[in-house]
Amino acid sequence: MSTPQLYRKTARRAITDRGISRKKRGAAAHGAAYIPRVIYLDNAASTRPAPEVLAATRAVEDAFFANPASAHGLGAAAARALEAARGEVASALGAEAAEVVFTGGGTEANALGVLGAARAARGRHLVVSGLEHPAVARTAERLAREGYELSVVAPTPAGVVRAEDVAAAVRPDTAVVALMLVNNELGTIQPVEEVARALAASGAPPSKRPHLHVDAVQAFGLLRVRPRALGADSLALSAHKVHGPKGVGALWIRAGARVEPLWDGGRQERGLRSGTENVAGAVGLGRAAALAVEAQEAGTAAQIEAERDRLERDGLAAVTVLIPGARRTVEGVPRAPHIASLAFPGLPAEPLLHALEARGVYASAGSACASRTRGPSAVLKAIGVDDHTAVLRFSLARTTTPADVEAAVEALFGAVEELAPLAKTSSRV
Repeated sequence: MSTPQLYRKTARRAITDRGISRKKRGAAAHGAAYIPRVIYLDNAASTRPAPEVLAATRAVEDAFFANPASAHGLGAAAARALEAARGEVASALGAEAAEVVFTGGGTEANALGVLGAARAARGRHLVVSGLEHPAVARTAERLAREGYELSVVAPTPAGVVRAEDVAAAVRPDTAVVALMLVNNELGTIQPVEEVARALAASGAPPSKRPHLHVDAVQAFGLLRVRPRALGADSLALSAHKVHGPKGVGALWIRAGARVEPLWDGGRQERGLRSGTENVAGAVGLGRAAALAVEAQEAGTAAQIEAERDRLERDGLAAVTVLIPGARRTVEGVPRAPHIASLAFPGLPAEPLLHALEARGVYASAGSACASRTRGPSAVLKAIGVDDHTAVLRFSLARTTTPADVEAAVEALFGAVEELAPLAKTSSRV
């Protein structure tokens, strides 16, 4: 039996609406609602917190509830918990604890790294890639509205920017260069080290070069991230991308780099992030960072990559009989291990996404930041994806099992088969 025939038979038997109806009737007979199995493949948007992280944050909320700035013993205990968490994050980066500033998430960390560095610099020119997350792209656009000049470096159709193109955009008055390490929609790895070397080639001391900010939110926990080796001046992280809690992130800042705070107040976090620290969140991020390092050392990234490759290979083999042009969105470039981006010419993205959800599979159309908008995201437009091509992102984590991938392939075939008649009539994605 051919692969498409196998998936057609399996999908029709186990996933079709008629099959679901039978299950619904059976559940109703026992007074229960039918709940399909959940296959969560949207980990680039947010991961499930690890049990160890949940236990740590609950313990902190219970035992270290005092303000870490208070002079009494309970405050000192909260401060020690905060600094221990800072050390865990720093250790995961191969950095010093004093270089880590806790923030309210990856977006704030990126804003502090870009806007804060720009306002601390003399120059009034910014360089960003055309692949940046809105946390960076819109911050740069805000600075442009304030009078800064902005240069956006276009990516290649393969979803990467060329280091020489970034270097060519730099001017004597460039204050900040912002380049993400891993693109959140495509998974492509950007040439941060090459850009850093190009900036250093001028021979100017670091204080006279543009500030290089790196959004490492999608890279941290899956790639070995060492900000000094990358040549970064600042680097942003987010806890909920690495099985930590939402609402907390961190910015690594090179010693000697100049960054202005986004607001003022009690001047916590080296004066760069005023406000009482989220001790429980910081501890959750520290625990998540330590667990990520353990997973890396155990070879988990290679296992995730193998399952990602299997999802792409088997999924495309199953659906190309229905949509001959189905393909990986990008090819031939280094990618992070957890993101599969698949393109389906002629199909509408949102109905395809909902058809998958009806089969218990949760993914994204492009990315969670763009899934509620009509048409391709800015990143997909930048690499030449047209309005008639649906792009779905399946993102895995260390919690993803081989059975999850098998079920996702079956569900993908069923969803594409259901929507294939729309391929010729769809006028918009």
